[in-house]
Amino acid sequence: MDKVSSRLKVFFEEPFWIGVFERISEGKLSVCKVTFGAEPKDYEIYDFVLKNYDRLRFSPAVATDVKETGRNPKRVQREVRKQVQNTGIGTKSQQALKLQQEQLKTERKIVSREQREAKRQRQFELKQQKRKEKHRGR
Repeated sequence: MDKVSSRLKVFFEEPFWIGVFERISEGKLSVCKVTFGAEPKDYEIYDFVLKNYDRLRFSPAVATDVKETGRNPKRVQREVRKQVQNTGIGTKSQQALKLQQEQLKTERKIVSREQREAKRQRQFELKQQKRKEKHRGR
């Protein structure tokens, strides 16, 4: 059975509070970014996770190395201190978010291109129809 781990980092990125969900399963990392707005309380975050976790849109999975954490309390304390000081997103998380943005961008481009082509085709057909109507009597 595969081990799945999730982590939520909440930090302030001018002017909003941002939450980054990181999910590691089968050695692959996928990320989702959520904007909270005002500073969320602990119980608000917990409630958000319970109600909305299944609706989150995670990025495509990126290969990552899974580290087994030791249970040395001093090491854990140092890691917690580093995480508190480092308010940014891990580089793997940033890569996953960037990949998700690029995919959404290409999807939007495809849809807008199809709409633009359909509009041009409709206008062309209307123009052809008008031309035919003008020369109908002759």
